[in-house]
Amino acid sequence: MKPPILRPHPPAELLTEERCHILELSNDDSDPAMSIARARVEPGVTTRWHRVRDTVERYVILDGVGRMEIGDWPAQEVQAGDVVMIPPSVRQRIANVGDGDLVFLAICTPRFRPEAYEDAE
Repeated sequence: MKPPILRPHPPAELLTEERCHILELSNDDSDPAMSIARARVEPGVTTRWHRVRDTVERYVILDGVGRMEIGDWPAQEVQAGDVVMIPPSVRQRIANVGDGDLVFLAICTPRFRPEAYEDAE
């Protein structure tokens, strides 16, 4: 059984091809129902259009200001405290329009699996 408290390991943060830094906080076979990652987008960066097949994503904005684009909906500004709901298999991207890092939690149900990721550019 996995310990009841998971601790992040900041050196494990990875810069993805999507142009987003990801630190997995909880994502393994012991909890297939969901995953949690901390995402960080540097100032002036827009992530690539992408979708996550058969997975609902929720972005909980922790710090910074961004512009969120989901499917054909108009782009909307997001900031700390906002929760963004991204339907399964819908294309999306987020831009950091502030001066500091845009930081958010990406909560996926079911858990994120790399094979579900699709580049949409």
